[in-house]
Amino acid sequence: MGIAQTEPRQPDIGYKPDYDKYLARVKSRLATEQLNSTLPDGFPTQLRSDLVWDNSDIASCYSWTYELSAEDVEELISALQHFKSTGKSLGFVNRDTFPLPKLHARLRDISNEIHNGFGFKVVRGLPVDKHTREDILVIYAGLASHIAPIRGRQDSQYEGKPADVALNHIKDLTATHDANRIGAPAYTADKQVFHTDSGDIIALLCLEEAAQGGQSKVSSSWRVYNELASTRPDLIRTLAEKWPTEIFGDPNHKFVNRALLHYTPSTATSPERMIIQYARRTFTGFQGLPRSKDVPPLSEAQAEALDTLHFVAEKHALGLDFKKGDIQFVNNLSIFHARDAFTNSPQKQRHLVRLWLRDPELAWQLPEALKGRWDRVYADVTPERQVWPLDAYIRSASKGGEKKNASPPQ
Repeated sequence: MGIAQTEPRQPDIGYKPDYDKYLARVKSRLATEQLNSTLPDGFPTQLRSDLVWDNSDIASCYSWTYELSAEDVEELISALQHFKSTGKSLGFVNRDTFPLPKLHARLRDISNEIHNGFGFKVVRGLPVDKHTREDILVIYAGLASHIAPIRGRQDSQYEGKPADVALNHIKDLTATHDANRIGAPAYTADKQVFHTDSGDIIALLCLEEAAQGGQSKVSSSWRVYNELASTRPDLIRTLAEKWPTEIFGDPNHKFVNRALLHYTPSTATSPERMIIQYARRTFTGFQGLPRSKDVPPLSEAQAEALDTLHFVAEKHALGLDFKKGDIQFVNNLSIFHARDAFTNSPQKQRHLVRLWLRDPELAWQLPEALKGRWDRVYADVTPERQVWPLDAYIRSASKGGEKKNASPPQ
């Protein structure tokens, strides 16, 4: 009699990392598998850069908060009035329509810090309570345009019509939406594990804080790489291999095979770059968007690597004191971000608004494998087609419980 063949099964792993399961998987693999002890050809044993940091000493060598002065705020309000005088829609906010002759140089320095320094910055003090929602979004977009002028699409449809949705609201919607319709933690009060978004720079403006919890965290993916390169080079190999990554929102293409880690050696014109791009829910599912049975399962090595990214990032993470009126700018190519679970109250409802930005002057050269994904975010976004929702809604790629026809960026 032949040996019965069994179908490969998804490992025991969910969106929320389980530390005990992680330790058990590590112990099992170390005991039963012959793991490769060398890095992939050409990969460095250690990255050396300001982008390599952890929570032990970064406060002593970097000031990550820029507090807007009264003069800065006055200039922002003047630019708001100038833009409103043009009669144009929000998609037309740019450096010319939102002029900041004095603040511009400082914001360009911040862009350089994000791209070539420590990779993140908090701009503090936007007067969110003194203006209408639309006016605050104009100020937000205008200030951000001097750091990175290109805005990406976060959804390709709005209210059933094709659109370039430039702004996404990060807010708990569980009180007004069925849990089966929510497929991303951005629309819950749950913990968001370490991950990256799409695009070069992630900007988050805090319109309101939570009553309790919700701390924003950032962690250097370059620091994570260095630890794995020295202790578990086999996991670097695993991360550099192609993974079956689910594509939510496209019924015709359930998944794509792509690596999580991309390394580009230095050239005569560019320094070395290491990029880890991943969102855990595309491998585990989340709530109203469980992992599809049409997507091949992860291997045990991939499950371990996924948990390792989270727990090593968590160990070295920096918690940011994210206040109302703060804008957090993060280099999405070198930094993981996460947030703690939180509790709202009738008076305090945590509410962030997000932009995906790109600065062509300082942008990193992308590996070929990521260019298609970036094109879905940045290519052919026009001012005329940009939509800026004033209230929170669940974007197409995060909506569970129904079939979607659009193919928004993942």
